[in-house]
Amino acid sequence: MEEVVLRLEELLFPSIADVSVVSVDVSNETIRVQARSTTIGSACSGCGNWSIQVHSSYLRFPADVPSAGRRVVLCLRVRRFACPVASCGRRTFIEQVPGLPRRYGRWTERLRSTLTAVGLALAGRAGARMAGVLGVSVSRSTVLRLVEALPEPDLQAPRVVGVDEYATRKGRHYGTVLVDVETRRPVDLLPDRETSSLVAWLAKRPEIEVVCRDRAPFFAEGATVGAPQAVQVADRWQCAMRRLVVSPIQSG
Repeated sequence: MEEVVLRLEELLFPSIADVSVVSVDVSNETIRVQARSTTIGSACSGCGNWSIQVHSSYLRFPADVPSAGRRVVLCLRVRRFACPVASCGRRTFIEQVPGLPRRYGRWTERLRSTLTAVGLALAGRAGARMAGVLGVSVSRSTVLRLVEALPEPDLQAPRVVGVDEYATRKGRHYGTVLVDVETRRPVDLLPDRETSSLVAWLAKRPEIEVVCRDRAPFFAEGATVGAPQAVQVADRWQCAMRRLVVSPIQSG
């Protein structure tokens, strides 16, 4: 029996240390895994001092990645410790298990990262539908919030930048999209298509060597003033940019 429990721990928590599986209950729709932390103590979230004095405990029920078409729910027993420092503002604190739910979280980190990947690939509505197929019920707003919570990626300044317009409301309101032509990845979105906005953006990036644009006068003037060192390429690339970049932005 002990060997079976160890195998379950390896399967369920392959990258999480100090977590023990107590039991597993399987029904037609749900797999419930009872687990607990095996550490002796925990560090206070207020002052950082280590405590081994257990004040109390309670159960948390975070959802995990579905398995074999069944929902997986952890019955995780967490402990509340008493802080050993009398001057600390936190008299008691809850232990946190890295890799399992965040503070006040309803999902494990594994499920959170899965839903975030779905959101990055499919955006809101389609991402919510795919999550339902995977066995997780979430709204499109939740999927979008997970994507918005991601840290901004560190993007290298483009050498060849593409400039085009995009519509937030067709016929009424347009902005400017800037794309790294060599990687085909959007770099930035400007809230309008004014010459001054493009000039300010290009002026901060003197390493730009080529500007691909259409023949709109505000883009032509913006590229000339903002990046005088760059070669300007017009028209031929315009159709390709609309297919690759502008359409996905509008549909998302």
